[in-house]
Amino acid sequence: MTTNISESLNAVLVKVRKLPITAFVNEIRLLCQKWFHERRTKAGGCTSMMSKDVETKLEQRKDRAQAMGVSFFYVICADQYTFDVVDGDRNYCVDMALWTCTCRKFQLDQLSCDHVLAVVRKTPYQAYDLCSLYYTREFWHETYRGVISPIPHISSWSIPQQISDFNLQPPDV
Repeated sequence: MTTNISESLNAVLVKVRKLPITAFVNEIRLLCQKWFHERRTKAGGCTSMMSKDVETKLEQRKDRAQAMGVSFFYVICADQYTFDVVDGDRNYCVDMALWTCTCRKFQLDQLSCDHVLAVVRKTPYQAYDLCSLYYTREFWHETYRGVISPIPHISSWSIPQQISDFNLQPPDV
């Protein structure tokens, strides 16, 4: 499996690649229509705060965080946002005010890392409040709310006269 979206889409469309361009584009539309419907259905069944995949990832990280010790690291002006998280033989600095952790997963994923969740266990912070809004059920629903509409057969199209009279030629080479 690849993480390159072009390669992934290319692999799915390998069988229809030799079709005429209009049929090829229609196959892409049908594929997107199918994907949106499947994802909309899956999102509609979500009842948790976050998507199922994110909930699973958070649970795994919470389990790892239970094994970590959390100690108060450094306070500037009685600021209680900075923590030192001991993870085996390594220490990580978590700043709850800036949403940062020196492991950088917190900033990159915008999802609570193990170290942030270790801090959450010892403080009044809530894990869900420390995750990007993009992971929430509401954003997931909104992402797939739109519909990719079916296109009727060309014989049923209503084409204005000035468009049908227009003679489009390929460019001179």
